[in-house]
Amino acid sequence: MGRAIRDVYGDSLLNYGKENKDVVVLDADVSSSTKSGVFGKAFPNRFFNVGIAESNMVGMAAGLSTIGKIPFVNTFAVFLTSIGLIGARSFGSYSKLNIKFMGAYGGLSDAFDGPSHHSLEDVAIMRSLPNFQVFVATDEYQTDWLVKNAIEVNAPMYIRLSRDATPTVYSADTKFETGKGMVLREGTDATIIACGVMVGQAVAAAEELAKKGVQVGVVDMFSIKPIDKELILESAKKTGAIITAEEHTVIGGLGGAVAEVLTAGGAKAAQEFVGVRDCHAECGPYSGLLKKYGLDVADVVAAVKKAIARK
Repeated sequence: MGRAIRDVYGDSLLNYGKENKDVVVLDADVSSSTKSGVFGKAFPNRFFNVGIAESNMVGMAAGLSTIGKIPFVNTFAVFLTSIGLIGARSFGSYSKLNIKFMGAYGGLSDAFDGPSHHSLEDVAIMRSLPNFQVFVATDEYQTDWLVKNAIEVNAPMYIRLSRDATPTVYSADTKFETGKGMVLREGTDATIIACGVMVGQAVAAAEELAKKGVQVGVVDMFSIKPIDKELILESAKKTGAIITAEEHTVIGGLGGAVAEVLTAGGAKAAQEFVGVRDCHAECGPYSGLLKKYGLDVADVVAAVKKAIARK
């Protein structure tokens, strides 16, 4: 396992913020959790703790963006994409202001704070907003790039971050590109398209299936919007079976985005969805929650077998 995504985020925000004095950071009273406080300690004049007022935070960020600042707004993903949504829609989507929405504790990673803190709808919500770019961080190296890229690109963005550590699948010299998926493993029998923590689960599932002679490709689709349509269609043509895996409801997230591409492209491929099945989740140890809600390696393996059988 690599470093905790939130710790990497805090360090990257500090490092790149040193280089660009236009970076400002706002937080809704959870900076010790989101790790935006690392930046705040170093640059108190460029850090604003607005209190538990997510909508106001986005409004403040909008104002800062109009004078050339690059605001990063931080709180738990579930509150940023609900209470902060009116600002995201008005100032980010409609007005195209250069605001970076950093959704901390994505998915089930806020394991013990209560069912209200799980974020299982955020990707579906944010990718529906015109003009937004949407990303899900996979590991520590990609998280670092996402922060750097967010500073360099003038566009409203939603970046989902996990509280926890995730398996390391990249290296410091890996090159990422907006709108391009990362092929981690080639396969001929099926392709798993995953994001976030589920990328590690997908790689483990592919390795398990390989022992039984089943060759499965793995794609990290960290860029949900814009999405890599060409790679999705190529994968469908090559293997005839697509499995999407995400720490999110199966409605409207990565799986929905891939299904839209497959349908519009006239692809002839079976698709299976690994994700949370239209329910809210309870509290418990993170690994236990992933298992209970169908997000562990065994669930990915089962979905691959089902998709192959449907070809």
